[in-house]
Amino acid sequence: MILNESKVAASDQVIFSKPSKEDGAAMWELVTKSTLDTNSPYKYLLMSEYFSETCVVAKQHNQVVGFITAFIPPKRPDAVFVWQIGVDASQRGKGIASKMLHSLLASDACKAVRFVEATITPDNKASQSLFQKIARDFHTDIHSSEFFTKDIFPGDEHEEEFKFVIGPINK
Repeated sequence: MILNESKVAASDQVIFSKPSKEDGAAMWELVTKSTLDTNSPYKYLLMSEYFSETCVVAKQHNQVVGFITAFIPPKRPDAVFVWQIGVDASQRGKGIASKMLHSLLASDACKAVRFVEATITPDNKASQSLFQKIARDFHTDIHSSEFFTKDIFPGDEHEEEFKFVIGPINK
């Protein structure tokens, strides 16, 4: 028996959309299974409710398999700051994070956005590679600089964070 590959592929399709507040809990659960900084569940509910225009969820079979939390900084209406990107282990290596970023940048909320900003720790090579890919996709520059040094974090457990800026982006 030969399976219709297009039907199999369609059933496994990943859909990108704005999150609803009901997605917040699933976003938090995904974080708890990853190496991402774990924020309170409340943060994901707030982001899904009040910042849904600049956040993205990736769903497969109606389950959250990836997300982006982001916002447009009040003093930088031409930038979107990407706070977190999470992708379920079952979906890694499939380009989901890159597709979510493209979806975000194509959204109405990001019409005026010309720069993508994020902070990334020195050991997070996956995120550094993702943002370098986005810079290549948009044929633009990427710059990094010291931003949050280790000494300003409470305790000794958090690495420094470098600020990455991609842009200008011409859409």
